[in-house]
Amino acid sequence: MENVLKKDETGAGKPLVLVIDDEENVCELITLYFEKAGYEVICTGDGNEGIDMVRSQKPDLVILDLMLPGIDGLDVCKEIRKTSNVPLIMLSARVDEVDRVLGLEIGADDYVTKPFSPRELLARVKAVLRRAAYVPSPDEQQVLNMPGLSVSRISREVIVGEQRIDLTPKEFDLLWYLASNRNRVFTREQLLEQVWAYQEFYGDERTVDQHIKRLRRKIEINGSPCRITTIWGVGYKFEIREPVPAL
Repeated sequence: MENVLKKDETGAGKPLVLVIDDEENVCELITLYFEKAGYEVICTGDGNEGIDMVRSQKPDLVILDLMLPGIDGLDVCKEIRKTSNVPLIMLSARVDEVDRVLGLEIGADDYVTKPFSPRELLARVKAVLRRAAYVPSPDEQQVLNMPGLSVSRISREVIVGEQRIDLTPKEFDLLWYLASNRNRVFTREQLLEQVWAYQEFYGDERTVDQHIKRLRRKIEINGSPCRITTIWGVGYKFEIREPVPAL
């Protein structure tokens, strides 16, 4: 397989998807299916080259295989997240929960197991890109200001206290949805439908749990009153906890 497969310049303006996978048949399948759906696809089977391509090609989304020769997918994801919040979906033939959890903890937006349906993968890519590219209309709320937290839907900027917090696209979407519905409890299924747009296909509820875990680490800092509370047996809610007065 050639290391890089790329469409010609006629694909300019189409969403660009970078596939990092050393299986030629997987790259060919994704390229064929996604190009028919109107995407531009570039592929590499080398993790280090994939990291460089994220910087040089500026893809709209990355599809990353966990099992790569040399540097593996987890390390590739870590390196990508040091410089980019590009939406990222991880692929793996391994279905161990630890792999799924690790992938989500280090910054993957979703995790799809092999063999996969290209139709389902395309649906998940569309959902991620739709959320990342969403622009609110003028009559929609665009900024959330509450004690200890400011969230801008236009600039996708999050300020906790006086500190700017870097979030991945999916972390931002999840925070916006929870914070804009303050004190309302959502089940994991509701969050998968509203934030991940999983309606036609089943989404793993552990995806929600891992994103909540990462989001908590980022916003529940420096005495911030912001909290994402677990409602046992139900789901999650965002709340602002008033400081306890000193005795």
